[in-house]
Amino acid sequence: MNFEETYLNDNILDALYDMHFEEMTPIQERCIPEILDGRDLIGVAQTGTGKTAAYLLPILSMLDDGGFPKDVVNCIVMSPTRELAQQIDQAMQGFGYYLDGISSVAVYGGNDGNRFDQEMKGLKMGADVIIATPGRLLSHIRMGHVDLSRLTFFVLDEADRMLDMGFSDDILSIAKLLPREHQTIMFSATMPQKIQQLAHTLLYNPVEVKIAVSKPAEKIQQSAFVCYEPQKLGIVRSLFKAGELERVIIFSGKKDKVKDITRELQRMHINCAPMHSDLSQAERDDVMYRFKSGQVSVLVATDIVARGIDIDDILCVINYDVPHDAEDYVHRIGRTARAQRDGIAITFVSDADMHYFSAIERFLQRDIPKNAIPEGLGEGPVYSSTVPRKPSRGRGGRHRSGKHHGNSSNSGNSGKAGKAGKSGKSGRYHGHHKS
Repeated sequence: MNFEETYLNDNILDALYDMHFEEMTPIQERCIPEILDGRDLIGVAQTGTGKTAAYLLPILSMLDDGGFPKDVVNCIVMSPTRELAQQIDQAMQGFGYYLDGISSVAVYGGNDGNRFDQEMKGLKMGADVIIATPGRLLSHIRMGHVDLSRLTFFVLDEADRMLDMGFSDDILSIAKLLPREHQTIMFSATMPQKIQQLAHTLLYNPVEVKIAVSKPAEKIQQSAFVCYEPQKLGIVRSLFKAGELERVIIFSGKKDKVKDITRELQRMHINCAPMHSDLSQAERDDVMYRFKSGQVSVLVATDIVARGIDIDDILCVINYDVPHDAEDYVHRIGRTARAQRDGIAITFVSDADMHYFSAIERFLQRDIPKNAIPEGLGEGPVYSSTVPRKPSRGRGGRHRSGKHHGNSSNSGNSGKAGKAGKSGKSGRYHGHHKS
């Protein structure tokens, strides 16, 4: 479907023409009409599917059409990391090139006092669109720099990553400050129970759009070591002694393991750097700059860089532990074999993680080759795809009582009704339950 077949306004279409954007991606084709129609929406799609345009284009088009309050914040786009916030801000500048009356400000941590003062001035002037990380936005709110009481659009991008990073309370605190009637749009790469619970709390009768996760690129050579946990560092040593591995990302789900791996590589005089949540934003920026510029050969990271960061020349990805979700596995190894290059993905599968790895193999509909344990490290466990997962001790989801859902239909195919909605803004928001 072509962008000109939608009800995006001419200023947006002119910018897309200049950027050589013609055909919509599946997530854009399904989301843009629903957002133009004022529906709350949850989109499940991985990085690289065009989801930023899927929400920015209709929101900017409606803001440019007019009918919204002046000198107030009309839209907030929440981002889990500064890096993603910067990318959204760059997209905003491109899509909004011809929108003279629409202002925006990016708000994220890790900056000096001058940057904070610039953010404060932009917020007090009532920027139409704020692109923000949760913690930084809350800092401005608590200092009285921003009023969200007349907001129209509330967007959560990479919501699953925000929850993984511990921003759940921050998001709920911000949501409590929003007016009763507003439109909430949530995007997530995965749909675990905690995201379903957040959607149940924040969204009213949402349209759900799910784009199937793509399989990994064929150019990625995938393999695994079935090993015990204490054998993993020995395998890392063996891999780096065997050849000149360059442009490598080693992923671990725990920051303590990231620190251990980094120390081991440094003992081997490997040019590496860690990336985890204990680093300040300035330190993270420095690490990413040195890795992107080639000053660092190996990045040892938690999943903070698994999504949303464009690095095209990664030759190898090592999963120090198995992601508990097949989609997270796809995101991790998708950092390699980009821009038509070949790539290698190696996963360490401990006896405790066999269940998760077999689920990944079922998702991929293939058996991933298993490598022999390097000599001198002993025998590893026998791999079995039928090892049961240990039962969860967590509680199941709770239904929130006292929330009014109304009787609206869940059918989201209202399509071209968005045109009528643009001529009468009061009809676009239909008594949302937020309070």
